[in-house]
Amino acid sequence: MSGACPISTNFRHNEQIRISPIFLIDENQVQVGSTSTAEALRRAREAGLDLVEVAPNARPPVCKIIDYGKWRYQQQKKEDKSRASSRGGQLKEIKFRTVKIGDHDLMIKVNHAREFLKEGNKVQFTLQFRGREMAHQELGRDIFTKVKQELWPVSKVERDAKMEGRRMTLVLQPDHKPAGAKPPVQGGTAPRAAAAPKVAGAPRSAIQQSAGSNMNIPARPAATAPQPAPAAT
Repeated sequence: MSGACPISTNFRHNEQIRISPIFLIDENQVQVGSTSTAEALRRAREAGLDLVEVAPNARPPVCKIIDYGKWRYQQQKKEDKSRASSRGGQLKEIKFRTVKIGDHDLMIKVNHAREFLKEGNKVQFTLQFRGREMAHQELGRDIFTKVKQELWPVSKVERDAKMEGRRMTLVLQPDHKPAGAKPPVQGGTAPRAAAAPKVAGAPRSAIQQSAGSNMNIPARPAATAPQPAPAAT
């Protein structure tokens, strides 16, 4: 049988079940039916499990032979998920007061945003430009690029970075990626190398040099300058 667990709900188990008879469901999910509590406890002990009252308001109350510790853990997970979904769906805001934010402070804000997104909330990042910082809006875009890269596994962009007066905003919404998913390559694929342009009238020796020293292209002999006609006597 499992060890003692703190009782945090109204679900009674083992010797805490005083009423008899009960409606018993055994460890194989078989509905045994009306059974004395003493007999149900005996069967639970023989199976190395617990007798748990899962429907106390039924008449007779429904009890199952299960592992109470494991069952209680599963119930707690369901309760946590239910609370998270009830809090979800809100728009949370995270503010940056300046573009001069250190990596440590940036990651603190990113981690807060990650928790909001995991709870099902959207997150709006707001960056305030002060004084001459307006001349360096690219610094704000760099900050938001880092934010998107860090939060890519749990989010997607709902509204990309845009200026609103002296503020730049970015909105992310929850999007939990499957394990092993890879982020998109920033900036797309690398451009292919451009072919050497053909220049009309360029001397062949220049073309040979640009094509590489391994190419064995004979140079065209230089044209001979025309000789002047003899002067009339």
